[in-house]
Amino acid sequence: MTIDRTEPSTDADERTMLEGWLDYHRGTLATKCAGLDDAQLRTASVPPSELSLLGLVRHMAEVERGWFRKVLVDDDPGPIYFSDEDPDGEFHLTEADTWDEAHATWQSEIEIARHNAARFALDDFSKGTSKSTGTPFNLRWIYTHMIEEYARHNGHADLIRERIDGATGD
Repeated sequence: MTIDRTEPSTDADERTMLEGWLDYHRGTLATKCAGLDDAQLRTASVPPSELSLLGLVRHMAEVERGWFRKVLVDDDPGPIYFSDEDPDGEFHLTEADTWDEAHATWQSEIEIARHNAARFALDDFSKGTSKSTGTPFNLRWIYTHMIEEYARHNGHADLIRERIDGATGD
């Protein structure tokens, strides 16, 4: 698996920079998972937490879907891994859950996200709205939030990876 993880140019325009940083953080999560087998990817951080690298990838597939499908274009295909009965289902892994499936699903949601975002300018508002306020989000806000979301979870991924095999780094 080749992982594209390049920081955006320091003189890029705003959209290119936001998309570049989002892709950088997507690549960072993929890098944290690279070279591990399914059992290692299912390894939880520390008991009683169920947080694992595979769970984080599944979670980010849900997050991509939520923001770039449900919120941005008001397309709600439903959740992938969670349900009303199991709201944290993406983190509840079994032996049947594999990297190949999770990675393919995550990459599919990223491609849909890119396609949907390409139809909007940074100042354009989402078709869906906030659950709490009923207001829409502009694409700039969504990009910024997604960068924050990945950055936070990449910190978790870094600690989990270090616990698995000692690998560290950005």
